[in-house]
Amino acid sequence: MNNFQSEQKINELANLIENSKRVFVLTGAGISTKSGIPDFRSGSGIYSRYPEIVFDIDVFHKEPSILYNLMFELAPVVVNAKPNTAHICLKKLEDVGKISLIATQNIDMLHEKAGSLKIANLHGSMKTWTCIKCGKKYELDEVMPFIEKREIAKCKCGGVLRPDFVFFKEPLPEDALMRAQKAAKEAELIMVIGSSLAVFPAGYIPMYGITRGTPMVIITKGETALDNYATLKIEDDIVAVCEKLMRMLNLT
Repeated sequence: MNNFQSEQKINELANLIENSKRVFVLTGAGISTKSGIPDFRSGSGIYSRYPEIVFDIDVFHKEPSILYNLMFELAPVVVNAKPNTAHICLKKLEDVGKISLIATQNIDMLHEKAGSLKIANLHGSMKTWTCIKCGKKYELDEVMPFIEKREIAKCKCGGVLRPDFVFFKEPLPEDALMRAQKAAKEAELIMVIGSSLAVFPAGYIPMYGITRGTPMVIITKGETALDNYATLKIEDDIVAVCEKLMRMLNLT
């Protein structure tokens, strides 16, 4: 996409936002890569170095070290990561009353760090961890001393701690899913940022609005599962798009 086409599309997005009171946003891994968080399926993503079974709950219960080998690498990155312009843009849109909900597939807590309040963590997050033996909850900062020593984190009762994100074979948090579905149904505009919309049920959520005629804008590079339903598709750098969008909407 050339610069002129990109500018035109971002201007169209700005107009859609200006004319909308309830914007539902769904974010995926692509919004956080500029903050240093690896995505999953790109050439340098997590699955290029770890098998997908790393997030299988049955595998975790049998051999937690498989997940912990990833956590030794990923947890310090998440702890030190800072929100980028895209996260800040959504926070500013929330501040001016445009955002009804940000539903995120990410577990990195960057929307929270940016100051957004209307968030549904569809896949949970790394903020808290739970003992698989007694159920006691721990904050991430209580787990990091184990991670830094490359040790499997354990509860005082001896049970292994698991991060409170959704593993394969586990359901999404019911409250987060229902909030997202409701927000999509009631939205006047849907924005999808950095998601391929290939992981279900999260990837299907925009359809709750699309079937009611709600316009949807997708900002991501590469194809998504719902491209045919998009009112507008912007295949450009997410941070660059959000920088231009903030200028157009006087949010800087």
